[in-house]
Amino acid sequence: MITLRQLFLNHNAQTTHFPLLLEFERAKGVYLYDKENKPYLDLISGIGVSNIGHSHPKVINAIKEQAEKYMHLMVYGEYVQAPQVKFAEKLASLLPSQLQSTYFVNSGAEAVEGALKLAKRYTGRANIIACKNSYHGSTHGALSVMGNEEYKQAYRPLLPGIQFIEFNNPVDLEQINTETACVLIETIQGEAGIRVPDMAYMQTLRERCTQTGTLLILDEIQVAMGRTGKMFAFEHFGIVPDILVMAKALGGGMPIGAFISSTEIMGSLKENPILGHITTFGGHPVCCAAGLAGLEVLLDEQLIEQVEQKEKLMRGLLVHPAIRETRGKGLILTIELESFEFNKQVIDRCIEHGVITDWFLHCSNSMRIAPPLIITEAQIRQACAVILGALDFYSR
Repeated sequence: MITLRQLFLNHNAQTTHFPLLLEFERAKGVYLYDKENKPYLDLISGIGVSNIGHSHPKVINAIKEQAEKYMHLMVYGEYVQAPQVKFAEKLASLLPSQLQSTYFVNSGAEAVEGALKLAKRYTGRANIIACKNSYHGSTHGALSVMGNEEYKQAYRPLLPGIQFIEFNNPVDLEQINTETACVLIETIQGEAGIRVPDMAYMQTLRERCTQTGTLLILDEIQVAMGRTGKMFAFEHFGIVPDILVMAKALGGGMPIGAFISSTEIMGSLKENPILGHITTFGGHPVCCAAGLAGLEVLLDEQLIEQVEQKEKLMRGLLVHPAIRETRGKGLILTIELESFEFNKQVIDRCIEHGVITDWFLHCSNSMRIAPPLIITEAQIRQACAVILGALDFYSR
């Protein structure tokens, strides 16, 4: 009898010649369970998605309740749908007054696409500045602003008018001028290997954008929703973007993205032409219901307030001669090792011993550590012991 794994290889499109081929039957909390009921501690949260853990009962209930009422009714923005309205209202209550208008979409990549279109439409300008080693998604527009030629060279020509600057280099900010529609930047760079910028750099960036009439777009697809110890990562830097981009953990485990701006800026999508961005399934009512429930879990269970202490514990435990550097903010961390080959050996051994971790697209010698925010002290100690054991094994 043909196995599920073979059917997967036969009929599901593959993106590499070496998929992990892990086969899971259920997930709960910080654990994934395979066919033999072996638990794997998810130290990457499905790449930044499962901030409140897997299968939270409040999210499951919200999904069930909404699905019983209605699912898809109409393309985004035409009908008044309670899940969208309530979710947008809740986000607005947590965001600064400049960020009160939310456009829900399907994913982070689509949110980036919408934000870029919005910036060009509002400013009337064509030029875009992004960062080297950035990652904003894999659609054509998002790929155009990716700062790594290796992953985009096969798909040229891409969007024109894109200029790249060095992340956290204040000198490069002089390249922002009155012809720049927007600067798109990750508040904390993710696929570059978790790079946290200086406070002064972020404030200078904000000032330069304001001076030149350039819109500042902050990509918080990986780092929002409490991941860094604050609801939104820009709160660490004392600035507010003109457009905020989110996805991943925003949906509580369901697929959703959003770009958020002021009512004035967002209003430019309504005319010349109308329907400036159209999405069929964006803001799907079930996803919005799940997202709202997940957001309420973050707040009600005070998960964000626990992040700083958990980061401190994890940093204190992850000490080893093979670790060249530990970087990050909150519970989005990385340990840098000597090479990709060494890192991959360590990652594979961790997985064998029930701890799932990963590497980064633009920094393959660094290990991704971003567990669900619900992770306990005991689980942190368990995960770190497995990592240290793997480092010991391959350092002999």
